[in-house]
Amino acid sequence: MKRWIIGLLVAIIVVVVGGPYIYFHFVEGKPPPKLSLSTTPVPAAASTGTRAPLAGTWNVANGTVVRYRVKETLFGQSGTAVGSTSKVTGSMTIAGTKVDKANFAVDMTSVSSDEGMRDNQFQGRIMDTATYPTATFTLTRPIDLAPVPKDAVVKTYPATGKLTLHGTTRDVTLTLTARRTGNVIAVQGSTPITFSDYNIDNPSGGPASVGNTGTLEFVLQLQPS
Repeated sequence: MKRWIIGLLVAIIVVVVGGPYIYFHFVEGKPPPKLSLSTTPVPAAASTGTRAPLAGTWNVANGTVVRYRVKETLFGQSGTAVGSTSKVTGSMTIAGTKVDKANFAVDMTSVSSDEGMRDNQFQGRIMDTATYPTATFTLTRPIDLAPVPKDAVVKTYPATGKLTLHGTTRDVTLTLTARRTGNVIAVQGSTPITFSDYNIDNPSGGPASVGNTGTLEFVLQLQPS
């Protein structure tokens, strides 16, 4: 009987400790790398047609992606949960060499990961996308692009605006990296999200725990209208 009890305890330990290890390292696998311009392909449209002037309106185009990235811990084993969507709309307007307007909206109901149960939690109790289906960013301070870099040269700019998540709006300043290639402007950025700042309940559920913060990251591909 004693051996049987010891064997049962060992089996439980293996399941509790080994199960999460196997899941994070072999089933879920490595999360996708963080979004960056160096890993973002330049669309074929970049080199087609007449080169558009910098001044004007630039609209969201194919190749745009928005992601969340959150660290998960399960019985001492850690992994990274990543969900994404390409359903993004919006535009920016450049007057002279300044971005004076920019508005972008993300369809939160389309955000998905590689795990259906996680997505159900995200769409339901965490983000309540039935009530808050859209996240938005609106620029509130012009971005000075001068001196305008040459094609394919990456430059960094601060962008101050209002970010709305889960029905709550906060002022944020993002660090953006931008690159123009022909008629495509690619813009990459990320920002930490403290869940309580946006009245988002901590995503922890069941035996899995999540910290108090996550990361919002994006690459916008913009083309002239």
